[in-house]
Amino acid sequence: MFPVQDLENTIIQIKDGENLAREDFLEQCKPFVFKTACRISRRALEWGRDDELAVALIAFNEAIDRYRVESGVPFLAYARMVMGSRLTDHYRKESRIAQSSVLLPPNGYVSGSLEYAKSWEVYWEEKAAEEREEEIKEFGRLLTSYGVTFEDLVKCSPRHRDTRQTLMRAAWSLAEEGPLFEELRQKKKLPLMELEKSTGIRRKNLERGRKYIIAMALLISMREEFLYLSSYLRMPSGFKGDTNECSRDGC
Repeated sequence: MFPVQDLENTIIQIKDGENLAREDFLEQCKPFVFKTACRISRRALEWGRDDELAVALIAFNEAIDRYRVESGVPFLAYARMVMGSRLTDHYRKESRIAQSSVLLPPNGYVSGSLEYAKSWEVYWEEKAAEEREEEIKEFGRLLTSYGVTFEDLVKCSPRHRDTRQTLMRAAWSLAEEGPLFEELRQKKKLPLMELEKSTGIRRKNLERGRKYIIAMALLISMREEFLYLSSYLRMPSGFKGDTNECSRDGC
C-alpha cells in the first residue's frame, strides 16, 4: 500500500492532469481494488471474468477525481466507500438486493440535482465517522487480545523522536518478517531475542517499548484493514530501512 505522503502527492499530480501518473497509480492499486471488491462481494473474483472488478476499478478511478485531500479522510477509505456504493448500485440493477444504501450521484455528475449531491456529502461524512469509530473499537479489541490497551499506549508512547524512530523500526521489521510476526500472533508475546538479532536494537530498549512495538506492528501488518488509524503513521517510502519516520504532527 502507498505511504500516505506519496499517495497524497500522487493524487495531487493526477488532479493536475498527469495521465501517466493516473495509469501507474491505478495499476499499483489493483491489488487493493481486488481485495475490496472480493470483500464487498463476499466471494472470490477473477479479473476478466467478473463484472464486479471492472465496476470497482472504475469506481476507484472515480474516487480519485472526487477526493478532497483536505478532507482529513484517508483516500483509500474514501475509495472503499465509493467502490461499495457503485457495487451496491450494480447489484441493485441486477436485482440481487432489494434495497440499496445511499448512492453516489452518477459518474461525471456536474450539475443538476444539487440537493442530491449535498445528500451524498452528508452521507459520506457520516459514513466516514462511523467507519472510523468502528475501526477504533475493532483495533481496541485486537490490542486487548495481546494484553495492550489504548491507555497503555498513551502511557508508553515514546516522547522523544529518536526513541520513536527506533521502536517504529522494530515494529516495521516485526510486521514484515513472516516467522517473527507469526510467533507474535501465536504466543501473543514479543519475540525479544529474535527481534534484537534482526534489528540490532538492544533488548532492554525493546522491552521498554514492548507494548508500543506490538501495537504498531499489528497496525502496519493490517494497515489495509485499519485505513484510518494507519494513515496517522505517515510512513514514507522505504521506511523499512529508513529512520526518517514522521507522524501527522510533524514529529
